[in-house]
Amino acid sequence: MRQPEYEYSIRTVQVPEWVKRAVDDWTQVAGITTGFIFRAVSRNGKLWGDHITPKAIWHVVKGAARQVGIANLAPHDLRRSCARLCHLAGGELEQIQFLLGHVSVQTTERYLGCKQRLRNVVNDGIDLAEA
Repeated sequence: MRQPEYEYSIRTVQVPEWVKRAVDDWTQVAGITTGFIFRAVSRNGKLWGDHITPKAIWHVVKGAARQVGIANLAPHDLRRSCARLCHLAGGELEQIQFLLGHVSVQTTERYLGCKQRLRNVVNDGIDLAEA
């Protein structure tokens, strides 16, 4: 059966330094200097094709989730969790928008489930006497 064709685009995103080191170590050990970083490997350890498919990533995530007892987890859940954790850690909405590749900041707001908090008004913290 022929693999479906996927259209890929290149986008630059920031990653933590430890992730960059891990990817650099992997590409060096694997001898990868160009192309896709992650490659499909057959059951007997042979390279199979030049990249993994979105479906393969989905299977990896589902398998790992199953191993730790999480029944319903998809790759997109990890993306949303990362975005929400960035937001909770004080990440700027526009930077999260860039990370996710959203064209509109409104899409990012909906994605994060942002709601206006009327009891804790953000501009109450502005001290105009100090400004």
